[in-house]
Amino acid sequence: MDTKDSPVNEKNVGQGAGGLMACHECDFLHTITPVPGGSKALCVRCGAILYRKVPNSLERALALNLSAIMLFLMANFFPFISLKASGRIEEDLFLSGAMELYRLGMGELGLLVALTSFVFPLLIIGGMLYILFPLRFGLQPWKMALVYRMVRSLMPWSLIAVFMLGVLIAVVKLLDLATVIPGTSLFAFAGLMILSAAAHANMDPTLIWPPMKLEAKGVGPGVTAAERGLISCHTCALLVPGATLDEHGHGACPRCGSPLHSRKANSTMRTWALIITAILLYIPANVYPVMTVIQFGQGDPSTIMNGVIHLIHGGMYGLAMIIFFASVVVPVLKLTVLTYLNISVQKNSSHRTRDRTLLFRVTEGVGAWSMVDIYVVALLVGLVNFGALSTIRPGVGASFFGAVVVITMFAAHSFDPRLIWDNSGRPK
Repeated sequence: MDTKDSPVNEKNVGQGAGGLMACHECDFLHTITPVPGGSKALCVRCGAILYRKVPNSLERALALNLSAIMLFLMANFFPFISLKASGRIEEDLFLSGAMELYRLGMGELGLLVALTSFVFPLLIIGGMLYILFPLRFGLQPWKMALVYRMVRSLMPWSLIAVFMLGVLIAVVKLLDLATVIPGTSLFAFAGLMILSAAAHANMDPTLIWPPMKLEAKGVGPGVTAAERGLISCHTCALLVPGATLDEHGHGACPRCGSPLHSRKANSTMRTWALIITAILLYIPANVYPVMTVIQFGQGDPSTIMNGVIHLIHGGMYGLAMIIFFASVVVPVLKLTVLTYLNISVQKNSSHRTRDRTLLFRVTEGVGAWSMVDIYVVALLVGLVNFGALSTIRPGVGASFFGAVVVITMFAAHSFDPRLIWDNSGRPK
C-alpha cells in the first residue's frame, strides 16, 4: 500500500498517526497514516518499505523467538551430520567446521563462520527476547534502545539461510564419497531458519518506541527531511530538528539515543576504499585453492572455478550454477554496481534515480549469499577426516574470498542511497 503524497505538517513529527516520517532510502517525507492489518506502506518516490501493520505483533514475535531459541539449543547439543565410509563413522557437530578451521591454522575463517552462523543469530534472538518479554507485561527493559540497535546492526550478518544452502551443497558433494546421515541438529537448524525469518517478518518495530511529538524547526517547503532541516533516526524513525546537533554535526536521538546524521559521513570515499580493497583481494581469492581433497595421500587443490567445473563434469549442473552465481557472479556484479553508483553520485547524476535505488537495494540484499562457498569449505573440512583414505583441507584462497565477502558487505552498508536523490529534484 503506497502512502499518499500529503502536505507536510511540521507540528506533528513523531511516530503516531498524523505525524511524519522520512524514507530511509531517499529521505522523502510522508504523513503517517494507519494501514490495514497485514499491509505495509511504501515510499511513493523510491518504493522502499516505510512501515507495516502486523496484527498481534508482540505476541507473535515473542512466541516465534521463544521457539527459535529452543531449536537453537537443540541444533548445538545434538549431532549435525554423520559421514560413514569403509565402516568408519565421522560425526559432525554444528560448530565442528569452525573449530576444525581454527585447529588447522585458519582461525580468521573459523571465526567468521562461527560469528555469522552461531554468535550473531544467538545475540539477535536473545536480544529480541530481552526486549519483548518485559514489553509483553507492560515494562520497559533496561538499555532497550542499545539492545535494539545491536539487533538491527547484526541482522545483515546473521546468515542462517546461507549456511543451510551450504549444508545442502556439501551433502550433495559428499554423496559419492560416503553415506551421509542427517542428525537431529540438522532438522532443528532447518526449523530455526524458518522461525527466525518468521520472527523478523512478524515484528512491528513501532510497538517498541513510545509516541513522541517534537516541534519541527523547518527551514522551507522542501519534500525531504534534509530540505526541511530535519534528521531521521535510523533506529526508531523519529524526525529530529537538525538544530539540535552541535557545531560538529553530532547529536543523539531523544527517544532511543542513537547517533544522528543527515547523511553517512564520507560515504563515497569509504565506499571507494572498500571497493578497491575488495577488488585487490578478489584476485588471489580466485588464483589460490579454496580447499584440497587428499585421497590415498594424493592432494587435489581446487580453486572456485575448478569446483564449478568439477560439479559440471559430475552432472550436477544446478549446484554448479549456484556456486558460480554466488561465488563469481554476485561479487563481480556487486563491485560493478557499487562502482557505478558511486560514480553517478559524484557526478550528481539525476538519471533513473528510482532504478538506481532498486539496484542498490538488490545488491545489498544478495551480497551475503556469496558466503555459501565458505560454509561449504567449513562443513567439508569438519566432516571429511578419514586419515589416509580421504581428507579435505582448507586453502588460503578461502581466507581471501571470505575477506572479499565481508568487505563488499561493508561497502554496501557504507554507501548512502539518499545521495542518489539529493540532486534529483521531484520524483522521477
